[in-house]
This record gives sequence, structure tokens and C-alpha cells, in this order.
Amino acid sequence: MTPSTLHRDTLRFITCGSVDDGKSTLIGRLLHDVGAVPDDQVAALRDADGRLDFSLLVDGLLAEREQGITIDVAYRYFSTPRRQFIVADTPGHEQYTRNMATGASTADAAVVLIDARKGVLTQTRRHSHIVSLLGVRHVILAVTKMDMVAWSQDAFDAIVADYLSFAEAAGLPTPVAIPVSGVNGDNLARPGEAAEWYAGPTLLQILETLPTAAETARPFRMAVQGVNRPNLDFRGYTGRIASGAVAVGDAVAVSPSGVRSRVERIVVMGGDLDQAQAGQSVTLTFTDEIDVTRGDVLAAADAPLEAADQFEATIVWMAEAELIPGRVYDLKIGARTVSAQVTDIRHRVNVNTQEKLSARTLDLNDIGVCHLSLGQDVAFEPYTVDRELGAFILIDRLTRATVGAGMIHFALRRAHNIHRQAIKVDRAQRAALKGQKPAVVWFTGLSGSGKSTIANLVEELLTAEGRHAYLIDGDNLRHGLSRDLGFTEADRVENIRRAAEVARMMADAGLIVLVSLISPFRAERAMARDMMGDIDFIEVFVDAPLEVVEARDVKGLYAKARRGELLNFTGIDSPYETPHSPEIHVRTDTKTLDQSARAVLSIVFPATQP
Repeated sequence: MTPSTLHRDTLRFITCGSVDDGKSTLIGRLLHDVGAVPDDQVAALRDADGRLDFSLLVDGLLAEREQGITIDVAYRYFSTPRRQFIVADTPGHEQYTRNMATGASTADAAVVLIDARKGVLTQTRRHSHIVSLLGVRHVILAVTKMDMVAWSQDAFDAIVADYLSFAEAAGLPTPVAIPVSGVNGDNLARPGEAAEWYAGPTLLQILETLPTAAETARPFRMAVQGVNRPNLDFRGYTGRIASGAVAVGDAVAVSPSGVRSRVERIVVMGGDLDQAQAGQSVTLTFTDEIDVTRGDVLAAADAPLEAADQFEATIVWMAEAELIPGRVYDLKIGARTVSAQVTDIRHRVNVNTQEKLSARTLDLNDIGVCHLSLGQDVAFEPYTVDRELGAFILIDRLTRATVGAGMIHFALRRAHNIHRQAIKVDRAQRAALKGQKPAVVWFTGLSGSGKSTIANLVEELLTAEGRHAYLIDGDNLRHGLSRDLGFTEADRVENIRRAAEVARMMADAGLIVLVSLISPFRAERAMARDMMGDIDFIEVFVDAPLEVVEARDVKGLYAKARRGELLNFTGIDSPYETPHSPEIHVRTDTKTLDQSARAVLSIVFPATQP
């Protein structure tokens, strides 16, 4: 079976749980027992002793994981006379939690596996909590390897009681519990004979009778995947209808812009339709020439979508590097990608106890409730209303790796109450009064490299030339605007954000702004550059070897750091990420500070000519 052959009564389910709980064996045995494994593949499942090893059906995927290859979820398709199925096979390892979340995001049901010998483990709880967060409506608790505990009812009952207590606290749907053996196939596709005390349904019977996603009367929603304009006479907007239905003549609203029009044509392969419904991929044309771009969402005009740029959301963090509030990530929701910052971590969740804990960062596999601020408005619905329009991923802007998955709760009230005030005097007018072109000159480098001295000299030289300049120095900043910040990575990020925001406003006032900060991380220097928009940003890498700056050590900071008296000191126990392509690179171990300052001026001065 292929995705193109799936009919409406298709159940999507995910298998999840801890490592070695028997997911691969359970899936393999189920596929075998429903006849979904061709005869020529059955022979390949036999091990050296001639016994069938059903986990071999997914061993190729496991081998890829062990080699460290980035993979997506493995989906398997099979059918019975009563229903068709899509099962998402996801790994139990902590480092692959992102794969599990991906599979659960579209699942109708989750089969949570627990090894009868081990009971409920931390990863069991983590996966189950994600199942709850992602709105999976049905949970089946499969206690596996029951043959390894002699089909003990006491062992089964103890595990079920433990899990039910956790499930209630986590807000999970009430699970259906079933004892199984993947190796022998007991209670998978056929009833088991070893456990006389169990008279309930098999796993397959449960899966065949679960209701699929409810057909509720939802309004029309379609995210625009692309603009189709093969010629001047045709302009269509393509996408898959997420919910509801649309007909020729219907009034629609574009979000976030709010522009409205009516549907003129519904185009599909083979011709036009009078109407289309959820699940269909279509191209819509409108009666008016309106501005619609990829990432916009079309909605019924009488039920328009909300748009906002600040949200509360739950985030599942999936990266080795911690989530840092203030750091800029790319947020992808539907087909739209915008810049985003976590402004506040409200709490993280202890997956074992469901306790809400205070947190300043999120580590790998942490689950936290956060506030986010986006670079622009996006159309959305709360995740509990629409899993497609309420889900997003966070992407590292440097590595392009997916680092987090999130579910929107609601827009923050201040997103609606705070609006930009229009100001009539603009940057060009302010700069013209000063007879110069504003710019931000960002000096970065290790402590002791000469940043502040060079920046001071450049300000003096610019002033002597009649330019209006101002120096923002990192040490001075920490005596005032950033006096509340320490030197953790999160505090450093916030310090740089504040400095960049002040620099942007001062440049908007028409000044040439010099910023001298260690600013050790590329991501934050890139953030500062992005914040300037069309203001010229000149990065100056003030470079000197560590042994040279340590020998200078005017403030005695390196000596303290070496003695362990100063923690998180850049170059000693906190990294410095050298710029890849700065506009200016000066070496203060081979040139004097005056020579370095004049080298900077030779580039800055022409760049700031009116």
C-alpha cells in the first residue's frame, strides 16, 4: 500500500516508549501476522538458528541511527479488511526524541510499550507527556515481553497501576492496557493462550475499532504553499486544505494581512471543481488582484484567523546546545518562516512528577512553557484547536538544524495592545542634519585584545573629522543598563541584545555607533547584524592569540579565571567563536593599537560619507 491508495478510514498510530521495550519486534510481528510481509521477505527474517526475528524488519533503520545519520520517522503502511493503517516507528533513545515528536504530531493513537521486567521508566514518561502535549486522542498501553515474566498478572497489574497514576497527572486520555509478547505474537493479531486471566481484545482489534479524527464542522483553512503564475492571465495559490470546505464564490480572508476576496476558480489535476474539502490539494484563484504570498493562510471570511507576533507555547527542546532566552532562532509555522526569540521561560516540566520547575534555559529533551516574540505577525490557531496551524519548529540560524518543536497556547495580550507609533522625522532627516551616513561598528574579540582602546581611538579620529559618533563599551554597559546581568550564556545573550537595541536606536538618530563587546557567540553577532535592518553594520574582529592577551592581562582577569575565582570567562572556561567573515580583521599582536585604529577608520570613514 502507498499513501496515494489510502482511503478515508485510515488510522495513524505511533509506537513509543523506552529503549529495548520491544517496538521493532512488536511492529514486525504485527506486520507478519496480518500478512503485510511478502513471503520472500519472511525467509530473510530468520536468524542463525532459523528462528524468526521480527525486529530485522527495521534493523536497517536502526543501523542508520547507530551511524549517526540524521533521519526522519519511518512510516509503515498496512491494511486489514476493516481498515488501513499508517504506523510511525520511532526510536526510544533520548537523542531521537525529535523523531518521536514528529511521529506523534499527526497520530490518532499512541501505543506506549513498557517492558514487563523494567516497568515505567523516565523515557516512558517523557514520550507519554509528549503524546499528551501533541493531542493524541487514544493511548494503548502494551506491556511487552510478558513471556519473560511468566505472564505474571501481578507484574502486569503493578505496571498498569503505576502508569495510570502518571497518565492522570499528565492529562493523557485513559489508556487501554493489554499484555503482549512480540516474539510469540500473543494478543497482537490473535488472542494469547498463555494468560488465562486476560480476556480483553487484541491490539489489532483495538486499532481496528478506534475512532479516527473526528469530522467536526471546522471553518475553511488553507496555508499557501506557493504562488502559481504560468502566464499573465493566471495567478493561483496552491496548498492543501487543512480543514473545512471551500466553493466557487466563497468569500475568503488572507491572514495575517486581512485582505479579502472571493474564490473564482478551484483548480486541480484534470480540471476545475465547484468545491473542495479538507485533505485535498488545490489551486485557488480570486476575483480580485490581491497580495498573497507563500506562508499566508486563507480562511473563511466569516471565521477569519487571528494573527499575532507574541505567544505562550510549550516547547520540546531537541538540541544538545541549550535553549537560550534572547537568542534568535528561525520559527517555521506552516509554510512561513520568521525570526523568533524566547523572551521568558515560565517553567519546565519534570516528566516523572509533572512538577513545574523554574528554569532559565532548556536542555536536551526538556519540556517547557515559554513566551515567544516573533519578527512579524503570523496566522495561527491554538494547538488544541488545530494541530496544523498551532504547531511550529525552531531552527538554529547557523547550523539550520531543527532544535525545538512547539505548540501554541494563545497570543499574549500585549501583542494586541502594543502598536508602533508612527514618527514623522526619519533617519535620513536626522542623518542629513549631521552631514553623515549612520552606521554601527561592532568590535569583537577576547578580553585584552585591544577592542576598547581601538574603539576609543576611532571615536577620537571620527570626532576630529567632524563626525558625530558614540561609543558603547561593554564594561560601561554593565555599570548601568546591564547591571542586573551576570556572565552565564543566557545573560551574555541578553547583554548583547540590549547593546544591539541601543545601537540601533542611536544609529536611527543619525549617529555613527561604535560597540565594543567581547560578544563571543556568532549567533548573537548575527542577531545584532539582523537587528540593524538596512543600517550599515561593520564587524571588526580585534584578534590576538590567547597567550598574548593573557600576558597583557591589565585587569588581572585571566589570572583569576585560571585560579577558578572567575567562572564563565571567555577564552578559559567559556568559548569564543571567531568571526567567519568580518568586514575588518586587525591583528594587535603584529600592529600597534594606533595602526589598528587607523586601519578601521580607513574603512569606516568612507562608509559614513553622506
